[in-house]
Amino acid sequence: MTNERRYRPVDLARLAGVSTQQIRNYEDAGVLPPAGRTASGYRVFTDTHRGALLAYRALLRGYGPQTATGIMRALHDDVPGALALVDAAHAALHEERVSLRAASEALELLAAEPPAPLPRSGGLRIGEVAALLGVRTSALRVWEGAGLLTPSRERGTGYRVYEPADVRDARLVHTLRRSHYLFDQIRPVLQGLRREGSSEALRAAVAARGQALTARSRAMIEGAAALHAHLDRLTAAGTTTGSPAAGPGPSPV
Repeated sequence: MTNERRYRPVDLARLAGVSTQQIRNYEDAGVLPPAGRTASGYRVFTDTHRGALLAYRALLRGYGPQTATGIMRALHDDVPGALALVDAAHAALHEERVSLRAASEALELLAAEPPAPLPRSGGLRIGEVAALLGVRTSALRVWEGAGLLTPSRERGTGYRVYEPADVRDARLVHTLRRSHYLFDQIRPVLQGLRREGSSEALRAAVAARGQALTARSRAMIEGAAALHAHLDRLTAAGTTTGSPAAGPGPSPV
């Protein structure tokens, strides 16, 4: 550690393009290991802190501040724990991709099955919707109970009234159920369809989300590479900790 270069807070601030106060905040938050102090009380950072700063700034872009902070804090005394947080972030991204792929496939199924004309204008009763789709009324009630359909109720009688948007939703549910989609897979597709207003708009939103996930995945790879480089430096210096029970990290210089 005595051969490491020394840095002032302003040096690290310039390196990362942040304020010197932000460097102090990073240390206080545990993103950086505790800094050494001069006789007059000024912080003194080393190459270890520089590497931690660069790793954290790289992690931020793909993992976000909460996860990146958690990774760097764990890294000081629990390397396996830090890597577990990395694994969890990648697993969460994978789940987002799976959901997005399901939405894209669902839209293709919907586009391949053009809607049949409604028997009349205005709201339909549950029996009419069931006949239109070729399902039992009990199926529509199950879908409603699962939160997939939300028909309004006729004042006075309490009968269900399916407006055109409700019929569209019921048709989508029916199409996806025939393709063995689960309710939890159908729900986000319906939510997106209602939010965007049309299948075309939802398709554009799905494509944009796919591009965003790709960009985030690349940023995560870059962040993981920076973390790996920092871990290599710590290993070479003999300052990594393999488990929570292995004792404290390096002493401040």
